Amino acid sequence: MLQVATHTSKAQILPPPPAADEPAAVPPQAAPRKERRVKVAALPIVFSQPETGIAYGAAVLPVWRFGTDTATRSSTARLLGYYTQKKQSSASLTYNIFTAGEKWALSGEVFYFNLPIYYYGIGNDTRKTDKSDISYKVVIATQRVLKNLRPHVFAGLSYRLTDLHHIRIDDPLTDDASRPNLLLERDARERQTTVTSGVGPTFLYDNRDNILSAWRGSYLEATSLFMGRYLGSDYGFTRLSVDARHFRPLRRGSTNTILAGQVLGQFHSGQVPFRELANLGGEKMLRGIYEGRFRDRQMIAAQLELRQKLFWRLGGVVFGAAGQVHEQLDQFRVNDFNVAAGAGLRIAVNRKDRLAIRIDYAVGSGQSSGLYFAFNEAF
Repeated sequence: MLQVATHTSKAQILPPPPAADEPAAVPPQAAPRKERRVKVAALPIVFSQPETGIAYGAAVLPVWRFGTDTATRSSTARLLGYYTQKKQSSASLTYNIFTAGEKWALSGEVFYFNLPIYYYGIGNDTRKTDKSDISYKVVIATQRVLKNLRPHVFAGLSYRLTDLHHIRIDDPLTDDASRPNLLLERDARERQTTVTSGVGPTFLYDNRDNILSAWRGSYLEATSLFMGRYLGSDYGFTRLSVDARHFRPLRRGSTNTILAGQVLGQFHSGQVPFRELANLGGEKMLRGIYEGRFRDRQMIAAQLELRQKLFWRLGGVVFGAAGQVHEQLDQFRVNDFNVAAGAGLRIAVNRKDRLAIRIDYAVGSGQSSGLYFAFNEAF
């Protein structure tokens, strides 16, 4: 593990003493040193999964600030890539940028994925035996450009492009060999190269004190994306996404114990290919459930997390989440939630900017569990 982080403070220059009858010699003062604004952490990646074998790679995580005003929050980026024993690969670049004075907020992601996945079909109650082995290559690019309208309030446009290709059914049967691979139940067009492309407005309220690991503040984002042929999309549909979060210390005057909460919603209309449906699971929402285990047109989910500082660079968390997906909004039921819960450790890499390694283990509905290694908090 390699961390490169530097911090220097400006030297203080004191005024010379009052003049005397004979001038006193003034010792030379050292010139102020310029603070280095970019801090970089470079970390190796090694993991193993049954479907990938041993995987290895690296991550580079810079943190910086535009301008000299410390009220401007830090900008962050993450460049990550790995290669597996079975000749599979993934690479991604994500970034969140605040310009000087936070006049603009820019964020985006470029993501390449070439790994096998498990497809369980559509719905809120898929079975473990529905597991179908498929694989594909996908490139995802998102970009959000927001203008500051007033303190903590931003508005602008978002764009999303997904290029899905080399779709392959790796096993013609489900896990219990009782049915054909469930991807064969979808329209044949969805097993061909597919491009979705859409643009739409975004509203954001964000007064978090830090975007990597907030101790206090709130976050509310609402985005509508309109996918259409006028942007080169093979499918026409609309997506509305809502993301609300809140963070607060549990003890006055201390940030050792933080309570964090999040509510997510994703809602679709039109013809949506399987890869673009809303889904539950993964390393962010409903940890402990395989990502995409439950997917459909409409989704709501929520999670709570208690974050506790332990000692040195270590922190601990416990968390729980619930969510459901359905074709129509009127199908949601109070007693129909899939649930997940777990605990984890945090290892601070850059304590000043709150950059950390995240290790979580969780169990969830559908006889599922997961161990996650990631960077920064899940939300």
